Amino acid sequence: MPAKSLADLVDFARRNSPFYAELYRDVPQTITDLTQLPIVDQAAFWAANRWPDNRLLTGPLTDAGVYKSGGTTGAPKFSPWTRTEHADSLTAFGAGMVQAGLRPGHRVANLFRAGELYGGFLYIEGALHHAPVDNVRLPVGGASNEYIVQLVEDFGVDVIASEPMKLASLAEHIVRTGYAADGIELVLFAGDILFNDLRPLLSRAFPKAAVASLGYASVDAGLVGGPVPGDDVRVHEAFPHRTLVEIVDDATGEPVTETGVVGRVLVTNLFRTLMPIIRYPAGDRAEWVDPQRQRFRLMGRSGEGARLGAVSMPTEDIRDVLIAADADRVVTGMQLVTRRWDGRNGLILRLASLDGPPDGLTEQLIEAVYQARPMYPAEVKAGAIHDLRIEWVTRDGLVTNPRTGKLVQVIDERPVDE
Repeated sequence: MPAKSLADLVDFARRNSPFYAELYRDVPQTITDLTQLPIVDQAAFWAANRWPDNRLLTGPLTDAGVYKSGGTTGAPKFSPWTRTEHADSLTAFGAGMVQAGLRPGHRVANLFRAGELYGGFLYIEGALHHAPVDNVRLPVGGASNEYIVQLVEDFGVDVIASEPMKLASLAEHIVRTGYAADGIELVLFAGDILFNDLRPLLSRAFPKAAVASLGYASVDAGLVGGPVPGDDVRVHEAFPHRTLVEIVDDATGEPVTETGVVGRVLVTNLFRTLMPIIRYPAGDRAEWVDPQRQRFRLMGRSGEGARLGAVSMPTEDIRDVLIAADADRVVTGMQLVTRRWDGRNGLILRLASLDGPPDGLTEQLIEAVYQARPMYPAEVKAGAIHDLRIEWVTRDGLVTNPRTGKLVQVIDERPVDE
């Protein structure tokens, strides 16, 4: 389906979706700018998108594919796409793969997960099929690391494509077994941010491979941004004539226009009409790199972090502190765990390591965090919270979403009845 103008999209949604009719009740009939529209409230959006008695969709569910999110930011969400919407999205995403480094004749092992309506595997497989260069598609799915290594050997695989946590698991297996994965030219990821603490491990396992994002999309928001060539794999660019990306202030909702200022990501999809996506919060935070070209850098999930009383511990800030203090790159993953014992709250940094920490690193990392967040030791001294602790695990000791394999960055293990 050809992309609509913003005015036509809003008019179509208002006329055919009871949810958008109510949302736009006080909106002028003629729309010339996104800021004339309210930001979608996600809770209300998904309350309207239920079966039966759906109030969100603009028409009957007669010719569509349905995906379901992994529930990373709440209950799983069902997201229908018409046949033409899906094909258009796959074509755009497939073209983005060339920007990511896909070359004619590349043999691609697709390791994304499938099943239970999750879109990862099918979406990437379809995008490879629609990519504008010849490629050999190897639909591996959730196979064992041993199987994948044998497939790499047998088929001369050039490209590995998967979510970051599966890439980390495969990389650990390759390093531990001593397999030489020198033939891998390109490692592609999607579905989650690839954090800097994982890069050294990938370099050890795939020494001759470039690492790049496949692109930025989600089951609920749909197509968002394509990869931008370069070393910074967090930088993406809105798909021209298909998506409009905004970054807005966390508190006010006002548009952020200058570079380097972090805010919430909103996405408007110009070709998706069965389930319109207009000023929809994507659940991520970002900063502009080049606003005129709609280029932005992803900075993590919205509002993600741990909080203990007056102490805020944003995941991205803590990860940066650990990377700076870990000169030998021992840490290959991080998870924040809040617990309560002896009448006080405490925070555990669950850190993954391939070979285990050397003597003194635990104390060094805790001190680095204390220096970066001085309110934490001050609250400890005041008796409000427990000292920071570190729990070392192997990569499979980090908790992941059972459906999608994404890292759960913050886990709250405090009892709910206290």
